[in-house]
Amino acid sequence: MKRQRGAALLLAMLTVALVATIAAAATWQQWQAVETERAERQRAQAAWILNGALDWARLILREDARGNQTSGNADHLGEPWALPLAEARLSSFLAADRDNNADNVLQAFLSGEMLDQQSRLNLFNLVRVEGSGNSAQVSVSEPDLLAARRLYELLGLPAAELTQAVNTWRDTVSRGLAEAQPTATPLIPRRFGELSWLGISARSLQVLAPHSTLLPERTPVNLNTAGLEVLQAVLPGVDAARARQLMSTRERSPFKNLGDVSRALGDNAPRLMETQHDVRSRYFEVRGRLRLDDVVIEERSLVVRDNLTVRVAWRERLARP
Repeated sequence: MKRQRGAALLLAMLTVALVATIAAAATWQQWQAVETERAERQRAQAAWILNGALDWARLILREDARGNQTSGNADHLGEPWALPLAEARLSSFLAADRDNNADNVLQAFLSGEMLDQQSRLNLFNLVRVEGSGNSAQVSVSEPDLLAARRLYELLGLPAAELTQAVNTWRDTVSRGLAEAQPTATPLIPRRFGELSWLGISARSLQVLAPHSTLLPERTPVNLNTAGLEVLQAVLPGVDAARARQLMSTRERSPFKNLGDVSRALGDNAPRLMETQHDVRSRYFEVRGRLRLDDVVIEERSLVVRDNLTVRVAWRERLARP
């Protein structure tokens, strides 16, 4: 009898353990399904919000271009596009449905900024291709190389690294035009980080990043938006004191043309060339940061403005550390 009671008790314990295991597995599967659905919903919501933010930025740039056409103004740091958006709750912009309350409104916070990419030294300018096909001639642009060397010197970077990278770049472009088959040379960089293929170190890229860029075509530097180091690099003979004075002058009254810049520089002003200098910009980087509940998503996009048309050249999501 005791043996039967013991067996029944053991069977009951095994049954309870089995039921508990099945219940735990079902609960885990349900939790996993809920988390998957939640992640998918957050992804869709984030994509929708960031798409809207990018469209908003493009609208601002288009309206700025329309205003500049009317007034004849140039692009400068006092315009609406240059003002960063501090983190703001989306519910402060969007009207909630009258049947909702503050508890079920999407807890999303958006911030971002637009950066003038022509305020930086465009390293694409270093190598120049003239002509096409078999008659194409590849050379190093000496004025742009001198500007890049000055920037390297101002930032305390090794000049030999720049020289080697430019020569490698020139040879890569030359072989790419002359040979149909793949070669042992590096690929031609398309993004700023890819300049490491030419031998520029990660440290140099980190130091260069606030002052230089890599755009898909040749562009001049906007003297209305360029920083201190870039101004010294693209204006030969202009030291830090004169560059700061130029920045103070443009802050009071932005330059409308290169003649205004020459007058502001005064005596012994360097020669300004339209291929290297300008007061208007076409390329901008749009950065957006979305905080959705406990998830943070960051994106950046390169947009190019041609008159009133603003298109996206590329777009990427930044990895979170």
